[in-house]
Amino acid sequence: MQPKFNLWIEKDGEVVLSAWRVTLLEAIEATGSISAAAEQLNIPYRRAWEKVQEIEVGLGVKVVDTAVGGKGGGGARLTPAGRKAIAQFRRFSEGFEAEVAQRYRAAFGK
Repeated sequence: MQPKFNLWIEKDGEVVLSAWRVTLLEAIEATGSISAAAEQLNIPYRRAWEKVQEIEVGLGVKVVDTAVGGKGGGGARLTPAGRKAIAQFRRFSEGFEAEVAQRYRAAFGK
């Protein structure tokens, strides 16, 4: 057996940030595109776009700037608020896995 956990932050009962959503934002930053990030994460573009919008509504700030395609191509990049949200979530969640593992060993002796 192995312990598992999922950590997220809600506002008014709605998920705002989670490890998966932070991974999505990081993929957008790395690829420069919501569609490329969606492809990398093997999810539909529409789902990725919806999650970005949910993050923005929950945080009350824009986390992704987008540029419409065309001759030079479109793209997306994180705003300073988007980068800050990633850093805050990473800082908040740091150490939870070790704590869960320690509690598991204490409870189950393994």
